[in-house]
Amino acid sequence: MQSDTLLHVANFSTLFVCMVLKFPQIFALVRAKSPSGISLNSVLLELTGFIIFVTYQMYYDYPPPTYLEYPILIAQDVILLLLILHYNGSLRLSLVYALLLVGGWRLLTVERWIIDLAMSLCTFISAASKLAQLQCMWSSKDAGQVSALTWAMGTYTCIARIYTTTVTTGDMQVLVRFVAMTLLNLWVLLTVVYYQQRRSGRSSKKYD
Repeated sequence: MQSDTLLHVANFSTLFVCMVLKFPQIFALVRAKSPSGISLNSVLLELTGFIIFVTYQMYYDYPPPTYLEYPILIAQDVILLLLILHYNGSLRLSLVYALLLVGGWRLLTVERWIIDLAMSLCTFISAASKLAQLQCMWSSKDAGQVSALTWAMGTYTCIARIYTTTVTTGDMQVLVRFVAMTLLNLWVLLTVVYYQQRRSGRSSKKYD
């Protein structure tokens, strides 16, 4: 009974957090009217990983509570992508990205081996999205408009999903993905905090 309660708490807290996960990042971007520090490649890779993951879960009829947050995350990532393109002056490219993503999603379920192969690559795709964000910050030595709160919430949802996957499906591919994403999300979070504190320290010295 206690484990069932904990499972429900993990599932619904993850769903709730994911409903607002990208909001801090979206608000920071709109407020600044600049996507500085936010990697376009990171968002595209993350979106691709989300699409593959939710398609895999649905294809194999996994319990809906274990992946319900992904359609919400996909919608938020689409909004974030459009805002980045808008502030970059490249909104016309949104149609190209839409065609590629929709076409790729349709291709996933044509054959079973395709979705299995895509899922085996999903962890690498999602990991690449985090590394792209890290590279963006390392190259500029600044976190720009990257939201620490968004990455903190992302870390929590991955930790919760490690637990729910362990007690429900036990799928090793999914479990490995969440462990890797937890570590990488935490790495990005710590990097964002580091650069934000460094920027805050420089601002304080300027006004001393």
